[in-house]
Amino acid sequence: MSEKATHAVREMTVEDWLGADNTIGIDIWNKKYRYGDETFVHWLDRVSGGNASVKHLILEKKFLFGGRILANRGISGECKKITMSNCYVIEPPEDNLESIFDCAKKLARTYSYGGGCGVDLSKLSPSGMKVRNAAKESSGAVSFMDLYSMVTGLISQNGRRGALMLSLKIDHPDIEEFIDIKKDLDRVTKANISIRITKEFMDAVIDDRPFKMTFTREETGDTVEKIVQARELFNKVAENNWDMGEPGMLFWDRIENWNFLSEYDNFKYSGVNPCAEEPLPAGGSCLLGSINLAEFVDEFGNLDFDSLADATFTATMALNEVLDEGLPLHPLQEQRDSVRDWRQIGLGIFGYADMLIKMGVTYGSEEALELTEHIARHILNYATQASTTLAYTKGPFPMYNHDKLIKSKFYDQNIDQWVKDYVDKYGLRNSQIITIPPTGTLSTMIGVSGGVEPIFANYYTRKTESLHGENVEYKVYTPIVKEYMDKNGLTDDSQLPDYFVTSSDIKPIDRVKTQSVWQQYVDASISSTVNLPEGATVDDVAKIYIDAYKYGLKGITVFRSGCRRAGILTTSSSKPNEDTVDAPEVHNEDTLPRGYILDASDNLVGKKRKLMTGCGSLHCTAFFDPITGDLMETYLSRGSTGGCANSYTGLSRMISLAARAGVGIDAIIDQLNSCGVCPSYAVRHATKHDTSPGACCPIAIGKALKDMWEEMQSEIAFDDDTEPLESVEERLFDDPMVMISYPVQKIDLTKSITTYTCPECGAEVIHEGGCDICKNCGWSRCS
Repeated sequence: MSEKATHAVREMTVEDWLGADNTIGIDIWNKKYRYGDETFVHWLDRVSGGNASVKHLILEKKFLFGGRILANRGISGECKKITMSNCYVIEPPEDNLESIFDCAKKLARTYSYGGGCGVDLSKLSPSGMKVRNAAKESSGAVSFMDLYSMVTGLISQNGRRGALMLSLKIDHPDIEEFIDIKKDLDRVTKANISIRITKEFMDAVIDDRPFKMTFTREETGDTVEKIVQARELFNKVAENNWDMGEPGMLFWDRIENWNFLSEYDNFKYSGVNPCAEEPLPAGGSCLLGSINLAEFVDEFGNLDFDSLADATFTATMALNEVLDEGLPLHPLQEQRDSVRDWRQIGLGIFGYADMLIKMGVTYGSEEALELTEHIARHILNYATQASTTLAYTKGPFPMYNHDKLIKSKFYDQNIDQWVKDYVDKYGLRNSQIITIPPTGTLSTMIGVSGGVEPIFANYYTRKTESLHGENVEYKVYTPIVKEYMDKNGLTDDSQLPDYFVTSSDIKPIDRVKTQSVWQQYVDASISSTVNLPEGATVDDVAKIYIDAYKYGLKGITVFRSGCRRAGILTTSSSKPNEDTVDAPEVHNEDTLPRGYILDASDNLVGKKRKLMTGCGSLHCTAFFDPITGDLMETYLSRGSTGGCANSYTGLSRMISLAARAGVGIDAIIDQLNSCGVCPSYAVRHATKHDTSPGACCPIAIGKALKDMWEEMQSEIAFDDDTEPLESVEERLFDDPMVMISYPVQKIDLTKSITTYTCPECGAEVIHEGGCDICKNCGWSRCS
């Protein structure tokens, strides 16, 4: 780099790097990756570790480390307990209480350092199996999911919560309960769930044969067996995914057999990380970094394979540097041991869809698949060459076995002979090299597509308040779309060429085929989501799973718009008609002015519920308007066995105030449901099984209020001159403001399309690459 160029870098700001108009990217950098008040130049030096080649790749936006590295590299000397690994797999708990609760302790410690975790529950006895303690029989593997979910919700990670994946084998006798657990909206709210699917099961599904689930307890020798029709169980999985967006499927035989270590006798995968792109051994972790393919296309639409090879080599070296630096920073000794012995790294890609657009190639087409195969093989081989170069200077990973490696089908079929010649001489520095993580936040910051995902939409709708106090909607085009339109003088996205396709344009089978080509050359796995419209059927979901199995995927995520999971996550009510402004919440007096509080008259209808919480009994009394059925007053009082009287009084007053200010019952309950898990509540639920539905007092109160509210609605007597409900429903979508004139309680708007909105800015959130991501402000949550 010339002296002039070096000086320019020293004066560079984040606005220079990302572009001054990329306000979302700048905000993400400031909130998530900048340490204190460091400048962009200081940040660049810190995250690159002083490596000039890595710094150059970052400056050109050709490579970025994973989020934990960008945030934490170089600050461990500040007396901070941090890790540079995004994800871990905890050693699966053995079938005893000590091990089960040791696992919870390991989760807590790992979360406290900022890592996400995966735990497999397949070693735990099924429900009803005999045990040698006071309980006499096991409560089942599923019962402990609440414990691990609670721990995940309790530990803060600098303003966010940890991410957890819980998995179970398909042949475990508790699998049906596992599949159904998310139907209870109060259980396991802080974890994703996935099923370890076997070839034996999928073959039984395709042939429509019976399937045996079995578990033998080592301590007693007892065995539990269940026989089910494989296709019925498979359909149950598809139905739940259609309804709830979970569970996911992990094709475990493919995971175990398609990697560098498939023939190792002393290696075993124990689970996957929260987004499922990282199968790992017990204690395993993975450092992530991704190559932005969009930056390797020249002005003529050609991909620069030589530059891509150089970047791949440099990135692989860089991840190994971080691995060495981070070895003492892992939270647990089992993690430090596993990372030392196996040295997994995860080099991935993003900007894939942008790359295709720049090259004029349609996502999912035969041309795209052929190009993808060339790229994926290219990256794998140059990353492997970098790993063997490191093995030459520093030695192979400690558990390396060359005779076992060369018997691997993945190695034999995918590694070119010129690379094999090096491996034969020097071995490999890493046991796992390629993975494709979600990159939701990174890609949003840079302004390109994430992972192997297609572009979700050509534009996003944003709102701004005008000088007249009205919401005005306008289009914000996806960066690659805006770039093309500006360059070619287009005024609307309807004028774009045919190769500008979005996730809604692409057939699911083409998504599966695309992921299949990448999976051929990925020794770990891929986080990718097939987004389906609300009208998709259970059969559509089932077909995607069958295709994913047949095309050799290791796993796949399917998410249907409007499923109940989206409804749980939303923070605002749905709009009856997307072309209108939001209708106001209505009570019996049209629209309440801001700050206006209704008086509560003496002519109210009272209802009462007795609740059992973690501290003891709680009495919840609610008073409703006899005409409209609106909640007006709430009183909470503790029983004789515990709870804080002052807290209950304060909560009573705030609920009552909100209700009389015009806040609807669902909005109040939504706030109560945001309170998380109470440890005493969870302990009592696990030991005495007598708690009211919920995970803490506020959630239980919310459920009681909704129950009483619904009971009240059924008792309301409408006047004879009230317009029949059916005609209201017919006119509702023609004129949403008609709600003002009629009893709104009888119209269930939650049955319309649910918009999944961002908790920070209120914009629509999309499900992409196994993560929830807001393209408006950059908020994200791994799912």
